[in-house]
Amino acid sequence: MIETQDSARRWPTAPPDGVLAGVMLSFLATAGLFYVNIMAAIVDGLKNGLGFTDSQAGNVAAANIYGAALGALVAIFLIKRVSWRYVAFGLLLTLIAIDLASMVIISPVAMIGVRLLHGIAGGLLVGLSYGVIARVKNPDRTFGILLFVQFGLGGLGVMTLPRLVPIYGASVLFIALILFSLATLMMLPFLDRYPANQPRDKTMAGPVHWKPLLLTLGAIFLFQAANMGLLAYIIGLGIDYGLERDYVSTALGLATWVALAGPLVVIFMGVRFGRFWPLAIVMLLTLLGTAAFLWSANPVMYLLANCGTGITWGMVMAYLLGMAARFDKAGRTAAAAGFVSKVGLASGPLVVGQMLAAGFSYADMLYAVFALLVLSMVVMLFPAAILDRK
Repeated sequence: MIETQDSARRWPTAPPDGVLAGVMLSFLATAGLFYVNIMAAIVDGLKNGLGFTDSQAGNVAAANIYGAALGALVAIFLIKRVSWRYVAFGLLLTLIAIDLASMVIISPVAMIGVRLLHGIAGGLLVGLSYGVIARVKNPDRTFGILLFVQFGLGGLGVMTLPRLVPIYGASVLFIALILFSLATLMMLPFLDRYPANQPRDKTMAGPVHWKPLLLTLGAIFLFQAANMGLLAYIIGLGIDYGLERDYVSTALGLATWVALAGPLVVIFMGVRFGRFWPLAIVMLLTLLGTAAFLWSANPVMYLLANCGTGITWGMVMAYLLGMAARFDKAGRTAAAAGFVSKVGLASGPLVVGQMLAAGFSYADMLYAVFALLVLSMVVMLFPAAILDRK
């Protein structure tokens, strides 16, 4: 459906560039991909609640996110043409229906197929949401709010869901996703129209700059693949190093909440100090935190490594998504960033699952993740420097 004046709001909406609108847009952009924020709990829940192997649980996670990548790809071509609020309403109902169906599935093959469909619908929703966020006056700040919401609620999920699965079964995972979609559905009517081709930030006008855009997208892919490959198996890593399951769940939940500091810094600091130096410093801290996981046998070190990498993950992604949003006034490059991000998020668990199934150790996994992070750091600093000069 084409966005027209006939679809204008009939009730008060939040100021389009305000914090409240940013929070509601963040819920909308999170609803289709909230399972990523509780991915460690889902992978562990499928293994312990339904008896899936490491490889099977990883394949379910990968299918869900690859489907999301496909949906985000479609969003690139739809974002300028559709009445995004009506589409979002239908997609949220679709997500709820698929999560309800997932509660009765016990076959790994069937679960992969159903979660692939869930991913397509969720990815389309996230892609549309990213495109809308690109139309606000300060997309960097809004993406910071987005990651703040994701980390905060993700921490609650990671802390509680692994403990509930042995009691209530794997269905509790999908109930959490349904509740989040319902909450988002209630917020949708209070968002502004955000029409295409009317950017509030004049620096977003003009043609697409392909070279820095492609470098930014490449950095997003590498960074997301590395981090999600580690996060999807972070519970198994802690247990493999001799930690108790309850401690691991508590540590992950606390670390996710501590990680709220990352996007919070971006919300208040924005690009006041540019992008190059903040990204360079934060990526060095990311590498240090990733290396610290090699000493996960020490409970304190495991907790600190999770806290450190969580903080830096939120900061880096807020900057990278904000950078991508600067390259096109209609939101297509932001939707493209959502697509690339999901391909990276899917590729990480898939590759790591195959590595573990082939007999590689968790230490080997950490070395591979470290190498990818180094490469992503090199790639992202070039477009950051270009934007800073402008």
